[in-house]
Amino acid sequence: MFKKVSLMFGAVAIASSTVFASDTALLEKARELFEPLPAEIPAPKTNPTTPEKVELGKKLYYDPRLSLSGVISCNTCHNLATFGVDGVETALGHKFLTGGRNSPTVLNAGFHIAQFWDGRAKTLEDQAKGPILAHVEMAMPNPDFVVLKLKTIPGYVEEFKKVFKNDPDPLTYDNIAKAIAAFERTLVTPSRFDKFLRGDTNALTEKEKEGLRLFIDKGCASCHNGVAVGGGMFAKFGVVKPYATADLGRYKVTKKEEDKYVFKVPSLRNITQTYPYFHDGAVWDIGEAVRIMAETQLGIKLTHEEIEKIVAFLDSLTGEIPESARTVPVLPPSSKDTPKPKVD
Repeated sequence: MFKKVSLMFGAVAIASSTVFASDTALLEKARELFEPLPAEIPAPKTNPTTPEKVELGKKLYYDPRLSLSGVISCNTCHNLATFGVDGVETALGHKFLTGGRNSPTVLNAGFHIAQFWDGRAKTLEDQAKGPILAHVEMAMPNPDFVVLKLKTIPGYVEEFKKVFKNDPDPLTYDNIAKAIAAFERTLVTPSRFDKFLRGDTNALTEKEKEGLRLFIDKGCASCHNGVAVGGGMFAKFGVVKPYATADLGRYKVTKKEEDKYVFKVPSLRNITQTYPYFHDGAVWDIGEAVRIMAETQLGIKLTHEEIEKIVAFLDSLTGEIPESARTVPVLPPSSKDTPKPKVD
């Protein structure tokens, strides 16, 4: 009996040792490809992050008065209650116009190589300036009008003076963008995957670990890697099998033939929450998105079970949105001089 029990415990020990060794090897491989999220996105020297600037940027991010109609804010298309997206194929903007591309999540966006699907903005500051003036989005006529409008709001005038106290003219379009960017750099969403990368191999379930192995072994991590699990490079959509789209992608920016159908590789952090998928928002199911990517980019057909496991791993990338960021701020009131909304 003693010998039998000893053998049984030995078998358990061997099995546990095998699992541990396997988990350790998986962790080592994952650390070669991915990095855990830091507490905050590094800021450029030209726009250091301060608590006061973040608070101002948060107000601007939520303020619909940055739009001509007075009803569209940054949060309209990048809703922090729904993981930084709007949940539609292409966003509704001024006069119910729509752009040609799906709104990507703003969460962790500062880790990306560039902003927008085609990478036309290098920084968060550059990106913040675009939608405010885009006629299909917030539709403000020009930067001067944006500044003029905010200068009629006494609360904003005082806040800009405090935040940009060394500037001769604190309230400028550049500083509006700097404040919004500073707030966006706080939108970091650590997940269970980060705990795994830091050494807690129990942070992921066995199914999620199997999905991670598949994600690496099948080649998904060749593009979706780094701290954001993507966002670090540009790639053609349809490497092996064409993807039906009229959007020429980065070609519109560079005019280079090799950039046709090339897009920024999206981050997969929070991906199971940021549907619909792809630049056109055409796919609503994450499993279907995985299947399409495997066929178009890697030239492989995944089984239903493999897709399920990869999706399980992707769900482990769902993080926690900072509570302070998703708490709607109280905005400073307009004055009698503040331009009225225009919807025509």
